[in-house]
Amino acid sequence: MPKPPEPKAPKFSWSLAGRIVLWAGLCAGLAFGGIEVHSFMLSDSRFALHCDPRAVSCADIEVHGAVHSNMARIQGIFAQDAGKSVFDIPLAERRRHLLAVDWVREASVMRIWPNRISITIAERVPVAFASLPIGGSNRHWLALIDDQGVLLTLPPRTRFPLPVLSGITEDQSEPERQKRVEAMQHLLADLGPQAKEISEINAATVEDMRIVTAANGHAVELWLGDQHFRSRYQNFMNHYREMRQDSDSAVFDLRLDDRILVR
Repeated sequence: MPKPPEPKAPKFSWSLAGRIVLWAGLCAGLAFGGIEVHSFMLSDSRFALHCDPRAVSCADIEVHGAVHSNMARIQGIFAQDAGKSVFDIPLAERRRHLLAVDWVREASVMRIWPNRISITIAERVPVAFASLPIGGSNRHWLALIDDQGVLLTLPPRTRFPLPVLSGITEDQSEPERQKRVEAMQHLLADLGPQAKEISEINAATVEDMRIVTAANGHAVELWLGDQHFRSRYQNFMNHYREMRQDSDSAVFDLRLDDRILVR
């Protein structure tokens, strides 16, 4: 039986070796060039964030969209970056700090060639004044609250045509406060045009919503429950004048649709 032929050893290809060496050199050159460019961008003064430590704000930091947000706090987040290259600033980390600033709902941070930082702020929109109890007393203080249940400080010299929402506390979690805000918004939406007559909503218990409004020039508290807000409110207004003749009470229970109870 004939012996099978021995396999031939592959021939060395100078052209293939040349291409490998060429590509290896090209990759090494690109890597070295990248390192040099990166080092240049981190060290050259033309890319440095120039901030005067004596100034309140930094001229190289642009802030857009901030109306009620604390500008000093926003600028202060970047105080540690003064003199550093803008390419050495951790933008994701700075953005997280911006989101912790009062009134800031969303924030984006961008590098602007060659040495500027641009910040765009989307602020929270308040939907009510939150009447917050002061511990150990019957007194309250006012903050603003948005649709996510986030409490906001009152900005100076600014007026907001908003109702007062009670039943809110600082100890409640944001989801708990949000649930009460949503109940308030549902009530006001159901009332329609008459919602502008409401001065205060108590959402301490969302199944037992209560409001303060004016009826024939008198402040009254109405217990509306959790449904049929418009019909219950309108029924009370239709009968308040005759009820006023029999009682000067200021608290009325409307939770039963076929009757009005005086409290």
